[in-house]
Amino acid sequence: MEQVKNKQILLNNYVNGFPKESDMLLNDSATINLNLPQGSNAVLVKNLYLSCDPYMRIRMTKTEGSYFEPLTPGSVGTRLYNVFIDPVSLSLRVSGKRVPISGFGVAKVLDSWHSNFKNGDLVSGVTGWEEYSIISAPEALIKIEHTDVPLSYYTGILGMPGMTAYAGFYEICAPKEGEYVFVSAAAGAVGQLVGQFAKLSGCYVVGSAGTKEKVDLLKNKCGFDEAFNYKEELDLNATLKRYFPDGIDIYFENVGGKMLEAVLPNMRLNGRISACGMISQYNLEQEDGVRNLFLMVTKSLRMQGFIVGDFYHLYPKYMEMIIPLIKQGKICYIEDIAEGLESAPAALVGLFYGRNVGKQVVVVARE
Repeated sequence: MEQVKNKQILLNNYVNGFPKESDMLLNDSATINLNLPQGSNAVLVKNLYLSCDPYMRIRMTKTEGSYFEPLTPGSVGTRLYNVFIDPVSLSLRVSGKRVPISGFGVAKVLDSWHSNFKNGDLVSGVTGWEEYSIISAPEALIKIEHTDVPLSYYTGILGMPGMTAYAGFYEICAPKEGEYVFVSAAAGAVGQLVGQFAKLSGCYVVGSAGTKEKVDLLKNKCGFDEAFNYKEELDLNATLKRYFPDGIDIYFENVGGKMLEAVLPNMRLNGRISACGMISQYNLEQEDGVRNLFLMVTKSLRMQGFIVGDFYHLYPKYMEMIIPLIKQGKICYIEDIAEGLESAPAALVGLFYGRNVGKQVVVVARE
């Protein structure tokens, strides 16, 4: 069997507060066999693109009741492990001890005895933060059929963030033409798509972001009607009244905390809030409270959190919609590319300081 080195990114220790690059470490001493035992049900893949997503921070803390199991700090033990997503619950299952950090990615099959996959297939799904991964339960991998779009898109617009934007906006918010839409963290992997979906639906849309560069991208490239830098606003409630004098029909929630508290008094009667994430709260020892929740009652608001895995049965329908839009140039997708596996810790940490512009992707290899 051919054996090669297999660089990996490991969780060094559980994280309190904001993550640091030192919370992860590069293991460059691991090796892997590039041939699977005959009759194995596993697939061996070469990882090409890795996705950096805010939910990964949750897995770096030992918490109970999360929809993702926590990572295990330490060095690599057993090499054959299961990393797969239950398509219904989106729960992560990992067998074996002390495996690399895992997340969504794009990979190329190098060896397979599984009937659904052959050598050379391109796939997307959950994989290890390493150069090569053995996935011993590959049933939830998605075989990539459309190779005439950038492969990195399968970590974003054609992957989990795209499905999140689609399900959260269309399925939960049920937009109507002419409605007023606000998107927080609008320059991120999900928010930039929600804003463009809103425009395609005939809505008026405003986004918030954390830099002038991101605000300009939202208005000039993504087609938002307006956008503002929330860091420059002293009174978010007054800011939203300025941009939405008639109120907000739909709020796509990515931030939580003070932003949610400012949004509630600006919602219109029977407004809808799709709670995708609350990134402002992930690194706090004590989460912020929201003091005006009674407005949910007086305004007859509906706020619904969701897990994207509950909507993956709609993935074929989503692909039918999104692929033509990409090819026709009717929708754009902004990516922030970090080169090399070694760059992954800095790229992930950067999400929580707003350093990324668009979807954060790590390139491990391009072929």
